Amino acid sequence: MTAAVKAGGPEHQSLGPLASRLIDTDALAWQQTRFEGIVYKPLLFDAATGLATSLMRMAPGSVLPDHEHVLIEQTWVIEGHLVDRTGPDAGLECKAGQFIWRPAGSRHSAWSPNGGLFLAMFQIPNKFYSEDGKVLDMAGHEWDAIWGAKP
Repeated sequence: MTAAVKAGGPEHQSLGPLASRLIDTDALAWQQTRFEGIVYKPLLFDAATGLATSLMRMAPGSVLPDHEHVLIEQTWVIEGHLVDRTGPDAGLECKAGQFIWRPAGSRHSAWSPNGGLFLAMFQIPNKFYSEDGKVLDMAGHEWDAIWGAKP
């Protein structure tokens, strides 16, 4: 059983540990990432393990910079498209209605020339590699300090 935390309201506080959690995604506010033009709505997040599911929207031309999928990452493209900008699959395009998953250890940068909406599922947060040599998570925190000891 997970003690998952998600972006719901106080209505989930009184639920038992095995009760279903219904998320009204339309009622959730988009949250800004540290990457220009990329916002998300957290649907499920387990701080103990890093398990996360989010709606992610990329504005036209926005870039998700160099990152590694530490464990398997899955993305369903709901609208628009997602394109590998760098990495072993550079140029690979995932279009609306398509699903892509990436193996643990895969590394690339991605962009959405015309924008897109995605359902993204992670077993643990990605490692983002900055030009100054730092390895950070999506929030900009040192990856190892928070996630390094997780399975």
